Amino acid sequence: MWKYYTLLSALFAAFASILAKIGFKGISGDVATAVRTVVTLVIA
Repeated sequence: MWKYYTLLSALFAAFASILAKIGFKGISGDVATAVRTVVTLVIA
């Protein structure tokens, strides 16, 4: 069962990384971090 949690954790980390590289070019770093955190919490 832990293998599924590990896979999901890796997928969520990859998704957060992709969000970090897309579309946050004109926004400050603090706001981008807050948005990534909220998206990660919603998905989790």
